[in-house]
Amino acid sequence: MKFWLAGVIVALATVATGALAAPPYEVVIRRNIEYATHDGVKLTGDLYRPKDVAKAPVLIAVHGGGWQRGSPATYKHWGPLLAENGYAVFAVTYRLAKPGTKAYPGAVYDVRAAVQFMRARARDFSVDPERIGLMGDSAGAHLVSLVGLAGSDPQFSSEYKNDPHASTPVTVNAVIGFYGVYDMLAQWEHDQLARPLDQITEKFLGAQPMANRKLYFDSSPMSYATVDKNKPRFMVIWGTADDIVEPASQSQRFRDLLKRAQFYVRTVEVPSAPHFWVADPIDVDSYNAHVAPKLLLFLDSTFKPQPPSASNETSEAPPRAERSRRRENASRTQQARPETPAPAASASSQAAPSAPASTQAPPAPPTSGQAPASAPPRR
Repeated sequence: MKFWLAGVIVALATVATGALAAPPYEVVIRRNIEYATHDGVKLTGDLYRPKDVAKAPVLIAVHGGGWQRGSPATYKHWGPLLAENGYAVFAVTYRLAKPGTKAYPGAVYDVRAAVQFMRARARDFSVDPERIGLMGDSAGAHLVSLVGLAGSDPQFSSEYKNDPHASTPVTVNAVIGFYGVYDMLAQWEHDQLARPLDQITEKFLGAQPMANRKLYFDSSPMSYATVDKNKPRFMVIWGTADDIVEPASQSQRFRDLLKRAQFYVRTVEVPSAPHFWVADPIDVDSYNAHVAPKLLLFLDSTFKPQPPSASNETSEAPPRAERSRRRENASRTQQARPETPAPAASASSQAAPSAPASTQAPPAPPTSGQAPASAPPRR
C-alpha cells in the first residue's frame, strides 16, 4: 500500500512538473508520542518520518471535526505519502469541546505546544528545527492558521509557562489549510442555516456573538492577516461543493486578505469536492490526488535544500524536484564521459538521438584545403 500510494503521486507529479521523479523514501512510524500535558490531559501525536534522513522538514498535522471529534488517524494516508517524499509529519491530538466545556483557547495552546516540542526535540526525531510547517483540515485548519499567524501573541502565549518547552519559539515557515474556518462570526452565521442543531462555533468558544463579539474577532485567523505577520507561506484549499464551511466567506475571503497583506499564497480549488475528505485514501480519482502534486510543489518551493554537513553521513531531504534534477545531472555527466568511438555510420544518430534520420541535416561541404568528412563530428 505504501509504495502504491507513492506511485500514484510520482506519476501525478511527473505529469505536473515534467521532471523525472525520484524514488520514494522508506517510512518510519512512531505512534503515541507524548508532547505535552495540559490541565491533566495527556497530548500525543503520531510521527511519520523518512528513513535515513538526518534533518527532514516537518509538518504538524491537526485534524478537523468541528473542534469536538476526530483523531490523528485523519492523516494516516497523508503521513506516509509525505514521508515518502522527504517530509516528516507529526499528526497530533488536542483538547476537544465537551458538553458544557469550551475548548478555546486551550486547543490553540495545544497546537503551539506541538510546534515547540518538535522544535526543541528536533535532533531526537531527525527533523529540522528551522523547517517547520503546519497543516490542518476544517477546525484543524482554523487552529494551525491561528498558531501560524498569532502563536506568539499574548492571548495565545501567556498560559502554560511551566511546559518543558514553553520558551521555545513557535514560528513556522508554512501553513496549509484544507476547507478551513477562518472567520468565526461568518461560520456562526452559516451554522444557523446549515446546522442549527449543532452550533459548533458556539460550543467551541463558549458564547454567542451577541454576548461577546470580541471573542469571535480574536479567535478568527482573518483578524491576524496583516502585513507585519506575513512571514509564513500559505496554501489555502477548498472544494466547490462544500456546504459545511462556505468557501466564499471562508477560504476565498481568507485568500484575498492574505494577498492584500502581501503574504505568499497558493490556492487549490477542487471541483465538486464537499467537506471532510482529507482522511480518504489517495486514489487516482480522489480529491486528495487532485491536491497532492500541487501541495508537494508548494512544499518543495518553501523548504529549500540545506547544504549537507561534512560531519554527518546521513543526508538531509532535499525537495523532490531538486532530487530529480540531481539524478538528471548525474545521467548527463555519465553520457558526457569519453567513449570508444562508434562506427561512422551511427555517428549521426548519436549526434541527435531524438531526431528521425530523414530530418537530420547533411554534413557541411568541406572548406578549402580540408578533406571531406564522412560524418559530422560528434558533439
